[in-house]
Amino acid sequence: MGARPVRKAVFPVAGLGTRFLPATKAMPKEMLPIVDKPLIQYAVEEAREAGIEEFIFVTGRAKSAIEDHFDHSVELEQALRERGKTEALSSVRDWMPPPGHISYTRQQKPLGLGHAVWCARNFVSDEPFAVLLADDLVMGQRGCLSQMMDAYHRVGGNVVAIEEVAPDQLDRYGVIDPIEDDGRLARAKGFVEKPAPADAPSNLGAIGRYILQPNILVLLASQGFGAGGEVQLTDAIARTIGEVSLHGLRFSGRRFDCGTKVGFIEANLAFALTQPELADGVRRVMEELLPEPAPAVKVVQGRK
Repeated sequence: MGARPVRKAVFPVAGLGTRFLPATKAMPKEMLPIVDKPLIQYAVEEAREAGIEEFIFVTGRAKSAIEDHFDHSVELEQALRERGKTEALSSVRDWMPPPGHISYTRQQKPLGLGHAVWCARNFVSDEPFAVLLADDLVMGQRGCLSQMMDAYHRVGGNVVAIEEVAPDQLDRYGVIDPIEDDGRLARAKGFVEKPAPADAPSNLGAIGRYILQPNILVLLASQGFGAGGEVQLTDAIARTIGEVSLHGLRFSGRRFDCGTKVGFIEANLAFALTQPELADGVRRVMEELLPEPAPAVKVVQGRK
């Protein structure tokens, strides 16, 4: 029997975004723009490309801007239509999921990613589902989740996106413990959240893309607090190993950690350089802002 289809995706968007204060005081961090689209729109478009049909947002207080973004703005659309701005009209309308395909639920306490996913349990029901964290933005010819879907339909079980991580950064990731690895897909016997570098079972860290079986929701209901005093999704996934398989996929593409300021700026520059109307101007600005390298000093060895 083949792997059950994945039709639903969960988007945990309840975080406070404290790294980007004061910008995120009144605006969700997921609405921060990469060039001309908010992070959360990139995540939703990636999910749609992968065949996702239902989109479940786990929100918190002061997140109404996300709901407004995924709704029609009648006044704006009418004004654009009257002014003949067809391209702008398409940019605010054509990418949205159809009516009835978006759901919202609240994470009333900030208890971690595992708790946020558990809050979506009534919408997920008894189906496999995807989880996408908008902070992790992946640039590639194919979306990261589409690549994961290909792997999932071959191996089933739980699948996470992974990349090789520098040793001094491993304590920021969930790290898999592989027992088989063909260089692209690794089968894991364990999954550890934020290990000390000396204790990490590998250098393969998971990013914010998951395909999960629904039994994870049962485990999350009884999952205790883990690293950082939060309910960790990683810990619950580790508990399923043996009941269902866990594979990590090395995806093709470049991932930007937009949860950090440097990663956010890097993503804006990288995506701007892919747009023909912006690329030359952005390169010119970058050249003007970066100082000229100091000329090399030739050292002449003295004679004895």
